[in-house]
Amino acid sequence: MSVRVDIRERLGDQEVATVAALVDAATEADSIRPLNEQVMLHLRHGGGPRARAILLYEDDTLAGFAHVDPADEVEGPSGELVVHPSHRRRGLGRRLLEAALAESGGRLRLWAHGDHPEAARLAASTGFARVRSLWRMRRSLLEPLPAAKPPEGVRLRAFEPGADEEAWLALNARAFAHHPEQGSWTMDDLLLREREPWFDPAGFFLAIRSGDPLKLAGFHWTKVHGDDDPGAPHGHQAIGEVYVVGVDPAEQGSGLGRALTLAGLEHLRSRGLAQVMLYVDEDNPSAIRLYESLGFTQWDVDAMYRHE
Repeated sequence: MSVRVDIRERLGDQEVATVAALVDAATEADSIRPLNEQVMLHLRHGGGPRARAILLYEDDTLAGFAHVDPADEVEGPSGELVVHPSHRRRGLGRRLLEAALAESGGRLRLWAHGDHPEAARLAASTGFARVRSLWRMRRSLLEPLPAAKPPEGVRLRAFEPGADEEAWLALNARAFAHHPEQGSWTMDDLLLREREPWFDPAGFFLAIRSGDPLKLAGFHWTKVHGDDDPGAPHGHQAIGEVYVVGVDPAEQGSGLGRALTLAGLEHLRSRGLAQVMLYVDEDNPSAIRLYESLGFTQWDVDAMYRHE
């Protein structure tokens, strides 16, 4: 069979559909989605002008896909890749990774979702070092939940599309000033997610401190993976997600993060969901302790590898 690599700035509708089918096949085989939300949004809607899609074909069949995004000039380009299950163990993963490295100038951060041994071996054999681990944790929503008790002088309300975007972006930047991805969100990033089918402002909680109704103290944005989402940990079962929790640095230690988390969990349970999941950095022990105190346990890991 002949192998070729095509590199695109933006894919046509048919190419997007073909890549999506490849992603679905890999998800079904591996029980985990190989591309994160940001890459899937880039795939469907287009990303920055410097982002690249790498398509690997065996004859005329799409066998692999990689995404390279050079947006973070401090941390360096990031990428993700996937090979169709029926085209594996032929060296195509290495071929795809080498193309991604060449496109990124040899400097690349690469996520391996589920941290499979094959991904670790490929990374090691191509000069990548493991630099970050992202835990996935979950808990049952059928178990009792403590009451959400915001600090004195703080009330919770739902996010209002068209009114709260600027204030939320400012708080998100403060809360995640040292986070390589979350803290750099733009208005386009936010509005793109507001247009997603899963977006529900009723599950997007804002904490308002009395006396300054325009300044947000914290937030908890929840998400629901639908019945048809094979990326959920139980196959096709719907599951809630603690999508992101942020607290103003001035509110640290007040118990606001715990109260916001509980408010979101109660909302997800009210929707009839039996399970909830979240992502947390392995090197954030305070957040892990909070989630463990609320009944979450680790069930999987995503790993990031870096090549300089």
